[in-house]
Amino acid sequence: MTLSTAQIQTDTWVNATWDEFTTLMDDPLYEEGRGYFDNDTMRIEMAPLGRGHARQNSLISQVISLYGMLRNLRVVGLMNCSIYQPGERGCQPDMAFYIGADFQIPPQDNAPIDVTVFGPPTLAIEISGSTFKDDLGAKRLLYERLGVAEYWVVNVAEQKVIAFEVRDRHSGEVSTSTVLPGLEIALVEEALHRSQTEDDSTLLRWLMETLQ
Repeated sequence: MTLSTAQIQTDTWVNATWDEFTTLMDDPLYEEGRGYFDNDTMRIEMAPLGRGHARQNSLISQVISLYGMLRNLRVVGLMNCSIYQPGERGCQPDMAFYIGADFQIPPQDNAPIDVTVFGPPTLAIEISGSTFKDDLGAKRLLYERLGVAEYWVVNVAEQKVIAFEVRDRHSGEVSTSTVLPGLEIALVEEALHRSQTEDDSTLLRWLMETLQ
C-alpha cells in the first residue's frame, strides 16, 4: 500500500519504500523537515530546532574549518544536505564534511549528493536534542552502512560530543578524531562549554592560540 501524507507519522521510524521516501522528501509539506531512510524504514523529523541547536551547529562547523586550515587539511563542509545511496538509504545530517586529498567537491545545486558518484562524507554530525537516543541508535547504524569514516553525536543540553570511528561498517567510540588527526574531542567539548558565555570571536581566538 502506498503511503499518503495523511498516513505519515513524523519523528518516528515507519515502514516505507525508497520511492515513497523520495516522493515525500519532494513534498512541500515536508520542506522544513529532515528525512532519513534505511533498511526499508524512514523517519521525517519535523520537531523545531532551538537556539542551542543552532549555536552549537555553527560553532562546531567553525571549529572544524579552523582546525583544517591550521593543519593544512582539505575540508569541504555541508549543512543540512541530502545525501543518498539511491534505493538503499538517505540522510540529512546537521553537518557533513569531506576531508582529505582525494575527494571530488560535489556540485552546488539542489540535488541530493549521490554517494555512488562522490563517495560518502568523511564525517557526519548530528546535533541532538530530542533525537539523542535515535542519533546514537538507528542513525548510527545508517551512517555505518553509508560508509562514513567518523560520526559525531552532540548532546545539546550537556555540551557533550560522542565520536565514533567507523571501520568495515562497525563503529567504536574514540577520544581523538581519526579524520581530523590530533583533534581531541575534549577540546571540542570545551569550546561548546565556552560558547555558553563567550562570543565567537573570543572563542575562536582562544582555540587558535590553543591549537598553535
